Amino acid sequence: MKSQQLSVDTIANNLANVNTTGYKRQKVEFKDLLYATIRKSDLNEGVGSPVNLQVGHGVMPMATSRVFTTGNLEATANPFDLAIEGEGFFVVETPTGELRYTRDGNFKLSVDFDETRLVTADGYTVLSEFDDEIVFMEGISNINISETGLITGENEDGEIEEITTIKLVKFLNPEGLEAVGKNLYKATVASGEEIPMEDENRTSTIRQGYLETSNVQIVDEMVRMITAQRAYEINSKAIQTSDDMLSMANNLKR
Repeated sequence: MKSQQLSVDTIANNLANVNTTGYKRQKVEFKDLLYATIRKSDLNEGVGSPVNLQVGHGVMPMATSRVFTTGNLEATANPFDLAIEGEGFFVVETPTGELRYTRDGNFKLSVDFDETRLVTADGYTVLSEFDDEIVFMEGISNINISETGLITGENEDGEIEEITTIKLVKFLNPEGLEAVGKNLYKATVASGEEIPMEDENRTSTIRQGYLETSNVQIVDEMVRMITAQRAYEINSKAIQTSDDMLSMANNLKR
């Protein structure tokens, strides 16, 4: 029953984030517990039992993994809204200097005197392929971001300038990333180190003016919720039945 409750809690979190940009749904993985072996198979020359007599001790949650399928792309017409089509993550830097990874490309401009930086909605710095800030100098307009992440702009003389390239990375095991909230992930030993997406190993494209929606499918989650609820109910009924049977046994008289 505790395992099914965790399953319902996970589904509820998925449904709560159905409108969260770049959210990846979670799923609970279970495994069965140890078995009590009442009698082992001891078939020998046609004598004995060919199968074991075992009783299981239930189930336990094994992991809550994420499904990193790409969500639908939603057009916003905002030049600083970016979506990753394919695998990969944007890299951002927190005020404490820690690196975090995100699929949420809802970026903003932070103006500081004559410099304008590209940041997240929380003010975290978006990094370029050189691991530094993405800065737009005064007078730059008509910002364009290509499919490879190359940022160009028009200067005061009407000439097109290359500014920098947005950094994209991938991981050997993205399911090993640790979610830390705010649409951010942290690298772990299980995920491995980040692998920069360079031209020779690029498997994703960036779409300017789009945002990636959550990959949660409401109908699928509702079906899973009903299944978990029914499993919870039948487990509760099994406990009640077992309790009634033991009560009957205790009340037997010689």
